[in-house]
Amino acid sequence: MVDMKNFSDLIRLAKGREPKRVVLIGSEDREGVKALKLAVEEGIALPIFVGDEKRTSQILSEEGLEIEVIPAYSSDEACEKGVKLVRQGRADIVMKGLVKTSTLLKAVLNKEWGLRSGKVLSHIAALDVPSIDRIVFVTDGGMIIKPDLQTKVSIIENAVKFLRSIGYEKPKVALITAVEVVNDEMPETLDAAVIAKMAQRGQISSCEVDGPLGLDNALSLEAAKIKNVTGPVAGMADLLVVPEIAAGNFLGKSAVYLAGGTIAGLVVGAIAPIVIVSRADSASSKLASIALASLSTGGNP
Repeated sequence: MVDMKNFSDLIRLAKGREPKRVVLIGSEDREGVKALKLAVEEGIALPIFVGDEKRTSQILSEEGLEIEVIPAYSSDEACEKGVKLVRQGRADIVMKGLVKTSTLLKAVLNKEWGLRSGKVLSHIAALDVPSIDRIVFVTDGGMIIKPDLQTKVSIIENAVKFLRSIGYEKPKVALITAVEVVNDEMPETLDAAVIAKMAQRGQISSCEVDGPLGLDNALSLEAAKIKNVTGPVAGMADLLVVPEIAAGNFLGKSAVYLAGGTIAGLVVGAIAPIVIVSRADSASSKLASIALASLSTGGNP
């Protein structure tokens, strides 16, 4: 079982692996360069820069880095060149720089030279919150707006594959709703119950799934005990599956701005992890995102 209680543990584990080649697409992004500089200093990344050569070179010089820049004269060209590096086996991880997310994802999904795997793309966030004794993962608060039942299953499969790749043997998955009982006026509770039954019957494998569960009794053994919620996931969830994007977005941001936590995140489901960080994210958050991506390449099946 992975020994990862916080982002310090995450960085430590990533440092124990070979550094991964991270291509920053739209590399004229000072914050992205700074994040990669930190990753280089920690020994977890080998950066590749694709973008405006003049502007990137100036930033690299100011940050004390001497690395060649692959020139690109538009966002479309930068995305194509960066994605092709991964497709050709010359890079391991995609990182969004100064390009639009939509432009990057269009390149990732290109049918000829993109990074399609046949699966949906979904977002997974990692939360390091002082009041919780472990890193908690949340999906999907960044990609799929209002998933139907089958898409929720695909999101879970993406997240479980990712968690297994970073060392979780059998992730504990909680389907989060406002209540921990089925209510026919709350369709998300019906989806949660169906998905939990699917997992029970082997239609979703390599994890333990339960739901519907409230956020409190998914995270806290004490809350689960008080509400008489039992099972292998209750109070011990590794992964929180939210019913739609707004819930995941609010949960991630509240962990940072209300609970003093740190958030990291990736887009998964392509043939390589995609680091998409917010300009408002802290340096430690960006470093943790790179570390997560690094751990997920070449991990367990």
